[in-house]
Parts: sequence; C-alpha cells; structure tokens
Amino acid sequence: MLLEFPYRGLNPFTMQTLPTPVKDADEQSTPVSTSIVRRKTRPVPVGDVTIGGGHPVVVQSMINEDTLDIEGSVAAIRRLHELGCEIVRVTVPSMAHAKALAKIKAQLAATYQSVPLVADVHHNGMKIALEVAKHVDKVRINPGLYVFEKAKDDRTEFSQSEFDNIGDKIRETLEPLVVSLRDQNKAMRIGVNHGSLAERMLFTYGDTPEGMVESALEFIRICQSLDFNNLVISMKASRVPVMLAAYRLMAQRMDESGMDYPLHLGVTEAGDGEYGRIKSTAGIATLLADGIGDTLRVSLTESPEKEIPVCYSILQALGLRKTMVEYVACPSCGRTLFNLEDVLHQVRSATNHLTGLDIAVMGCIVNGPGEMADADYGYVGKQPGYISLYRGREEVKKVPETEGVAELINLIKADGRWVDPE
Repeated sequence: MLLEFPYRGLNPFTMQTLPTPVKDADEQSTPVSTSIVRRKTRPVPVGDVTIGGGHPVVVQSMINEDTLDIEGSVAAIRRLHELGCEIVRVTVPSMAHAKALAKIKAQLAATYQSVPLVADVHHNGMKIALEVAKHVDKVRINPGLYVFEKAKDDRTEFSQSEFDNIGDKIRETLEPLVVSLRDQNKAMRIGVNHGSLAERMLFTYGDTPEGMVESALEFIRICQSLDFNNLVISMKASRVPVMLAAYRLMAQRMDESGMDYPLHLGVTEAGDGEYGRIKSTAGIATLLADGIGDTLRVSLTESPEKEIPVCYSILQALGLRKTMVEYVACPSCGRTLFNLEDVLHQVRSATNHLTGLDIAVMGCIVNGPGEMADADYGYVGKQPGYISLYRGREEVKKVPETEGVAELINLIKADGRWVDPE
C-alpha cells in the first residue's frame, strides 16, 4: 500500500488527522512506501515543457529586467535557463511590453534556443493579454486585478446583483483571452495572491484561504465553459500557514469537483538570505511531501539566479528530482576520527559535478556502515590515520586518510560512474 497524505475533508489550517486504528494481534501490518504519492493532475503544455500529468516537478523563476530591454531580457532568460530554470516569467505592464515579447522570443531562438516563456499580466489587462498571448507559451493573470473593482470606502455589504454584475464583466473580458489560448493550445496560470483579493471576495468570504479558492474557481469555471483546460493554478501568500491552507483547500475543492489542474507552488515575497530560503522551503516542501504541487518558484529578494539552486535542493531532498550528488554525513561527535567538516568539503569539491550518486562521509565505525546503508559509496573513519571506503554495504579497501579522496574517485572511476568536470 502506498502512503497517501490525506488533505481531503480536513481543516486546512490544522490538518488534524484521525488516530491510527489499533491492529488486532493476529492482523498482519502492510508495509508502506516511503515515496511521495503525487496528486494526479492533467498534463499542461508550456512550450516544450509539460506541467502535471506525472511529469517531473518543473522549476520556474522570473527575470528582473524591463521587458522593453530586449538584449537585457534575452541575456537574463538565457542565464536562468542555463542554470536549470525550465520556464521563465517576464512582466508585461503595457502594450509596448507585450509587443517586445515577439522580439525577445525571436532573438532567443536565433541566438540561443527556444525557452518556454510566461507573461505576467495585471490591472485591466485584456488588450495586453490578447497581444502577448500571440508571443508567449503561457499567460498568468491575477483574478483579483484582472477586472478592476473600484473600492468604496463606505461600503457595508455587497449585494448579489453587484456580485453577479462583476462576474459577468469578468467573463466578458476573459473570454477573448481564453479562446485565443485555447485555439493556440497554449496555457494560462490563474494566479491568486492573498494580498490582492478582489473587494467583493473580501466582503463575501473575508481575507481567508476560502476567498482565495473561490476567486480561482470563478475563473476556472469560465475557462471550462469555453472548453479550455490548459490551466495551472496558484494560491500564493507571504505567510506560510495561509499559503498551506489555501493550497490544501484548493486541492480538496478541485478533487470534490472532478478537477485535475496542476498546482504552481510558491511563498510570495519570502524575503532574502537564510530565512527567505527556510520560509520558502517550509511552505513548498510541506505541500510537495503531501503530494500537492507540479511546479514551483522560490521568490527571493535576490538575483533570480539564486532561486534555482533552492528549488532543486527542495526537490532533491524529497526525492522528486535527482540533479546532484546526495551527501549523507554525520554531525560529528567525540568518536569522530578526522575533521569531518573539512573532509566533507574535500569530498564535495571533488564530486559535486556528478549526478545521481549518494555519497556518505561518516566519522566512525559505530554508526557509519549502518547509517549509510543506502549510499552508493561511503568514506568512513575506522582507525586513526586511516579510512575505509565502501561500495554500498561492502567494505572495499582501507587507505591512509591522506589518500582517501583520491581513492574514492578511483573507486567511482573503476565502477564506470565517473565523468570529468567541465
């Protein structure tokens, strides 16, 4: 039996689960898998990349350059793509910016290669979105901003007729874009932000995850009525508990309605430095571990290039992508027979260009072989001045510590798993 992570029918803030039933003495327990069971979603094409449908979780980011700067934008997109960013988003605040995307797309193809591009459209963006839809692979719209609702300072309620009239206006402005994307087999991201919910959603549902979900569902239903299903949904918030609750509730509501749209994960405005990375990981990794999420962006207040390693580290840690060496290392203690931190650094420096290997660096024989049993190779302190090299559970040789890293490389080479660094 696979381990299902139950998000259906639960309080989205607490995610309280029922107690595990006690088994009868004669009832055999069934082993559970430690792999993540992902929520089943439909495949959505974005250029030559597919989101959902069982495809690997896709890494995204966004350039900082003004889209009117053709050369700068092309260079920025290329830098991200070369680092492993699979889909790149650009901002499109005006019609001139929308038309610039045609030149950016053409120059990428001529000087580098085609890169899947997403256009970010806000604030009464119907005409801009229709133009940019000709040139990019996906258009992202924010339901809270797509049709401008002028707030009333003295409002005390939202009548049903007012609510419905705005809904009709949304459909009227959204339909041409939906038809254009549908006919071109392109995609749309319905990107809800907690900080920019429409006024009528705030009055009706409050500043809540439910308001975020209802905002997305309104746009989804319009798209479905027009036979357009190349949709990706996001529920971003700057507070992790709100973000988690919104995505869990969105997954639950879609499952209840027979919807199978992929989810784009992110903690918006996460900040910078160590805390920005921890905050992003707390939200994104928690949902991925629950099987929720098909693409992600880590939003740091730093250069976009610094977001990509964080994305891949999250996916690697969860076993969802294997893009680097997985290092297993003990925290060191009084039994450690060498400077573990220095040796781990030496091993990493010599091998971190490899892909798909698990390498363990363990300080002593007490925990070493057992704790590193799943590793491909092990480097273990066994007696002062010497280390033992392992292939899986098998001890291969004992060598002087000064030769340890070189002999580890020789062992990997002997197994045909070494490639020279570029």
